[in-house]
Amino acid sequence: MTPEDFDRLQALLASRAGYRLSRERMQLAEHRLGPVARREGYHNVEAMLASLWGRPVASLGWGVIEALLNSETWFRRNRAAFEVLERELLPALTAARGGPVRIWSAGAGAGQEAYSLAIAALEAGARVEVVATDLSRQAIEKAMSGLYSSFEIQRGLSARTMLRWFEQVDDQWRALPELRAAITFKRANLLDQPGDEARFDIIFCRHVLTDMTPERRPRLLEGLERRLVDDGCLFLGLDERPDGDSVAFRPVAGRRGLYVKSPSAYRRAA
Repeated sequence: MTPEDFDRLQALLASRAGYRLSRERMQLAEHRLGPVARREGYHNVEAMLASLWGRPVASLGWGVIEALLNSETWFRRNRAAFEVLERELLPALTAARGGPVRIWSAGAGAGQEAYSLAIAALEAGARVEVVATDLSRQAIEKAMSGLYSSFEIQRGLSARTMLRWFEQVDDQWRALPELRAAITFKRANLLDQPGDEARFDIIFCRHVLTDMTPERRPRLLEGLERRLVDDGCLFLGLDERPDGDSVAFRPVAGRRGLYVKSPSAYRRAA
């Protein structure tokens, strides 16, 4: 891959996904694009990119973008967030709502977060509707299948939880129907205008803000604000803060990564 190719990749990811591709990831980018080039019938990455720049094809462009997204995740990542969810938020919101608690896993990757949320709710006896979205079609297809390798299933889950909610299928583990039924998976770009008016009591959007360009972060946070009910809760990554990009959220003291809407956001909604 030439430096010029990498510059154009940076521009492509920034414009379509708001994703920041730093220069030190050039070698990683070439490594990830190798399988895409082979799948599409090109003899190397440079030839694939030359074709893309010369005659842009939407499907190839999105295939390149999806290959470069940071999709690493695992079950119950940052356990403290799930402990707050289980012990504090689900009981309080269940009592207040009198119906299902609606949770959005935004940037869900291959589904581990969404399944972790559903497990937490089902084990707490709470009624929930979990919606999980991601830009990567491949990630969403894997999430919908509910199939994980032995390494993936043991990364974050106890043996008890694994055996309670997953069944072994050959050398993989598949989420039980009861668990899969609690989640709706969709492909969606967090930078796009929502196609419906759905709002959520809790939003998990973790390890997304960090990878976005400074120009796109306010747009992402604006979309999260629009989707979150006024008394709802937003979980960001432990090291992610909306400071400087949005005044819509304020942190919850003693709960790192947890945010609620600030009073100014209420006034704008009114």
